[in-house]
Amino acid sequence: MSQALHPMLNIAIKAARAAGSIINRAALDLEVLKIGSKGPNDYVTEVDRAAEHAIIQILLEAYPGHAILAEESGREHGAKHSEYTWIIDPLDGTTNFLHGFPVYAVSIGLAYRGQVQQGVVYDPTRNDLFFASKGRGAFLNDRRLRVSRRTRIADALIGTGFPFRKGDNFKRYVKMFEEVMQSCAGLRRPGAAALDLCYVAAGYYDGFFETGLNPWDVAAGSLIITEAGGLIGNFTGEADFLNQREVVAGNPKVYGQLVQILAPYTRVIKEEPAQAGAASAPQAEVDATQALVDAVAQGDAVAAAPKKPPMRIRRAAAPKSDDALM
Repeated sequence: MSQALHPMLNIAIKAARAAGSIINRAALDLEVLKIGSKGPNDYVTEVDRAAEHAIIQILLEAYPGHAILAEESGREHGAKHSEYTWIIDPLDGTTNFLHGFPVYAVSIGLAYRGQVQQGVVYDPTRNDLFFASKGRGAFLNDRRLRVSRRTRIADALIGTGFPFRKGDNFKRYVKMFEEVMQSCAGLRRPGAAALDLCYVAAGYYDGFFETGLNPWDVAAGSLIITEAGGLIGNFTGEADFLNQREVVAGNPKVYGQLVQILAPYTRVIKEEPAQAGAASAPQAEVDATQALVDAVAQGDAVAAAPKKPPMRIRRAAAPKSDDALM
C-alpha cells in the first residue's frame, strides 16, 4: 500500500490478515472441521473461534485499554469502560465457507464514542482488502473506491440477504423482495453482508438491503460505504442502523429510491432521550402505516403497505451503561 495509514487501521489490517490465513488453511480440508450450531441454520466452527482469538490477541496487544464486541465471544474480552470499541466478525459467511463457496470475509471496525472511525473487510479467497479511515477515503487494495453513478433504480443492481434464522419474518421479506425485484434491474444474494456493503462502495452494486444483521456484520462496511460517497441507514433513512437489525445502503440516488420502497416495512424501535439518572429509556415503535404516510407526504409513490398489521417486536433489555456500545 502506497498511502500512509492510520496506526489503528494498520493494526486492524494486521489482525484481519492473520485471521484470513487461519481461514485459508482451514479451507484446504473442510471435512475435518468441528461444526457447532448457535441455532437453526446458524453455524459456528472452530475456525470462527480461532480467527476471532487471533484478531483479539493482536488488537489488545496493541491497545489493551480498548473494548471488544465480537460475534462469538461478545464483550468477554477487553476493557469494559473504554470509549473505543473494536467490533469484530471473524468469519462473515460461515455457511458459504462450510460449503466451499468462496464468498466470505473478515470484518473489523473500530468505533469511538459510538461512531465508526476505522474499518477493514478482508476477502481471503481473493486477497482483496477493503479499508477506510473516517475522513480519508475508502480503498480496495491500492485503488480508491467510489460508489456507482446510476441514478434510476430501474437500472440498478441491488444486493440483499435472505432471512435464515428461526423466528425471522419470511412473509415480510418476500413482500420486500417482490417490490424491489420489480423495481430494479437485478437482485443478488451472495451470502456475506460485509462483502455486500463493500461491493456497494466499489460500485459493483448500486444498492443493498437486509434485515436481521448485527453490529459486527455492518460496522466496518458502513464506514467503507460512506467514505466511498455512499449512504447507509435503516429502512426509514435514518442513520441509527447499527443496532436496529435492518440496513439499506447505496449511492445517493438509488439509496433514496430504496428507502421509499422499504420504509413501510421498517421494524425500527425509536428510543426517546433518557432522562438524567433514568435506568432505561421509553420506547416507541414506528409502524409500517406511518412510514407509508411519511413517504407519500414527500410526493413519492410507494406501494401499498401490507394488509396485516406490522409485527410488534420486543426490544431486548438495555445493556448496562458501562457496557453500551453507542
